[in-house]
Amino acid sequence: MAIFSYISGIAGTVLNPAERALFSERPPWGAILFARNIETPDQVRNLVGEFRELLGRDDAPVLIDQEGGRVQRLRPPHWPAYPPASVFADIYADDPDAARRAAWTGARLIGEDLHELGINVDCLPVADISFPETHEVIGDRAYGDTAEQVIELAASASEGLMQAGVLPVLKHIPGHGRATVDSHMELPLVKTSRTELELTDFAAFAGLHHLPMAMTAHVIYTSIDPDNPATTSRIVIDEVIRGDIGFDGLLMSDDLSMKALSGRFGERTAAALDAGCDIALHCNGDMEEMRAVAAGARVLSGDAAERADRALDRAGRIACDTGALREAFAALTGYGMPS
Repeated sequence: MAIFSYISGIAGTVLNPAERALFSERPPWGAILFARNIETPDQVRNLVGEFRELLGRDDAPVLIDQEGGRVQRLRPPHWPAYPPASVFADIYADDPDAARRAAWTGARLIGEDLHELGINVDCLPVADISFPETHEVIGDRAYGDTAEQVIELAASASEGLMQAGVLPVLKHIPGHGRATVDSHMELPLVKTSRTELELTDFAAFAGLHHLPMAMTAHVIYTSIDPDNPATTSRIVIDEVIRGDIGFDGLLMSDDLSMKALSGRFGERTAAALDAGCDIALHCNGDMEEMRAVAAGARVLSGDAAERADRALDRAGRIACDTGALREAFAALTGYGMPS
């Protein structure tokens, strides 16, 4: 069965008949879950299983944004509350080693939560550097204000996830930190010179180029491509993401329904894929938009298919004592972790 180059959202807590028909006709590479899809652990497990059974692929990627802080789809009472990345940045100021251990432990525990549900991809870590002008949409999601610190903490979090058998998604490549507007609502323009970007924003991602997957930024860098955001810029993807940064993993777009992008949804999908994204991501569960994205997607083949397979091959799992890890995490961060 052919696999098409898109990841789709789902409208509710079970697949509806229209979704079942669409996913049967044009099977997506994976699905992404949001709060609207989540009620109880058993319900989430059933939804994940239903999706994979329909596709006939036991390893079909199921993604979620489970960073901690504001961006956490799984929440109490069924799942612990995790801190935002800025908590690890604060610890780093006094004790870098403790911060690295805390970032690893938190992600390892998040990975355990996801593994229990069958979710195998987490859209973490955020490698955007924090600047004085950084919009609050990134805000406390940043691991720090230097590339070195961001690399260390993001790498620790990524390793924690992967040891739980969950694949990380590096975002938002090649950098959203200098954006002064929210790309969910409008298109950011970053006017910083390419040289400065290479020394800062891009350097953080270069230090993490080995990760299996990354998500693009809907941001225009005027010194590189003044007309197109990274998601739809062949120049940015070829010269910066694949070139300067050296990222050779699976590249997915950020959500195509965000208002930073314009045009019909089939056009947005084609533009992202033409620019060099391997996978187009659509999140909101709107069936009319989903059909357009699916129609604009292509059969996953060639280099994109190889990168997708290579990413999934990185999944592995090492057993751990989650109770001991939760106690250690609480001691490191002050966040209580119910077992």
